[in-house]
Amino acid sequence: MSQMMIPEPATEPSNLLADWISREQLAKDLTIKPDTLSRWEARREGPPCMRIGRKVFYRRSSVEAWLLSREQSHPNRKRRAGR
Repeated sequence: MSQMMIPEPATEPSNLLADWISREQLAKDLTIKPDTLSRWEARREGPPCMRIGRKVFYRRSSVEAWLLSREQSHPNRKRRAGR
């Protein structure tokens, strides 16, 4: 009887979107609504993103860089009216 050799996969398939996060997940992480991210995208105010069909993804490193760019040493605070 001859043995039939079945080739084993060399490596596990790579996850192409491993470094990317969905709009919904980013909104959850930032405790905002996905619509806010959509609005920021339209105004070109938010983190850079990529579209695949109707899905929007953000590169984790780009989001971190965007957050760091928004950091302020003295945040602008709104004053209350009447003072």
